[in-house]
Amino acid sequence: MAYKLVVFDLDGTLLNTLEDLAFSTNDALTAHGLPARTIDEVRRFVGNGIRLLIERAVPADTDSATVDAVFADFKRSYAIHEADTTLPYPGIPELLDALHEQGIHCALVSNKADFAVQGLVEHYFPRQIDIALGEREGIAKKPAPDMVEFVLGKLGIPVDDMVYVGDSEVDFATAQSCGSDLILCSWGFRGKKELEALGAETIVDTPEELLASILA
Repeated sequence: MAYKLVVFDLDGTLLNTLEDLAFSTNDALTAHGLPARTIDEVRRFVGNGIRLLIERAVPADTDSATVDAVFADFKRSYAIHEADTTLPYPGIPELLDALHEQGIHCALVSNKADFAVQGLVEHYFPRQIDIALGEREGIAKKPAPDMVEFVLGKLGIPVDDMVYVGDSEVDFATAQSCGSDLILCSWGFRGKKELEALGAETIVDTPEELLASILA
């Protein structure tokens, strides 16, 4: 078997979380009299954690105290609404089952806050993800290698035996920083042309293609 472990990104890779992220972003913005953002704007803002999502969503001249208040309101809203419309992409649950049947570990690292990651994994993938890690104090977020290295240490698997799967430039950089193989998915928050421009060697269009690439 080529790989013993697949480390997945979450948003845009396993789960389509965009509408719920946009709802809570706009819920927090409008509570402070700030203009709402479109779905496509939120799509471009995500990938580097929810704090940066909010910093990108507020107007450029917003003072720091207001940014802090919007961020706090976003967290409160998202804790309630994180699973309103969020769903796994079609074929993802079957993909995870197939990997486990092959004896391949499945892990997840996300720049989303850890409380949200744990809640979503418990809700959607309670028996399919061996270890999940969101943004935590003391562990540098992606694209630093620390989150992936944390998972590798917990599972006792060397980086040469894993492949990283994501959907964005952050994921591309993460795989580079930790020295792992990489597969990018075109169904997520970035278009295929954007992924091709990164220079990724392997881009897949469906979970079926992803499974075939992992098992190749």
